Order: sequence, then C-alpha cells, then structure tokens
Amino acid sequence: MAIQIVMDDTGDSRHFFEQTDPKGLAEVERRFKQLTDQGFTAATRKAGSELKVTRSFDPTAEETLFYPRLVGG
Repeated sequence: MAIQIVMDDTGDSRHFFEQTDPKGLAEVERRFKQLTDQGFTAATRKAGSELKVTRSFDPTAEETLFYPRLVGG
C-alpha cells in the first residue's frame, strides 16, 4: 500500500491507496496535479530510498510528500 502525505498549516493528512487499483490511481494522480498546481512541492520515495523532489506523478512511488511553498518576509 502506498501513501500521499499532505503537509499544511493544520498538520498533515494521509491518503493511502493500492498501486494496482486504476480508480485509486486516478484519484491520487488528480490530487497530485491539484496540489502541485496550488504551489505545493512534491517529493517521492521508493522502498529504501531517500526523498526526491519531482514535478510529475509517479505511480510506482511508495510515498509522496507534499509540502507548501515557504513564505518569507
């Protein structure tokens, strides 16, 4: 089972899905596009590897972490 973790100002939300389920993959791909269009940065991890920033949806990633753009001032 894979997971998408979305970090925001309220904490985080976790969305688990089966990578073999076409309907579930369509939903997580939609969420990926929606969040990255909103300015979130996405980083993926496959089993035993480090996080890697990505700009495209990877259905084979075990974990995708979304974090908001940093705002300075």
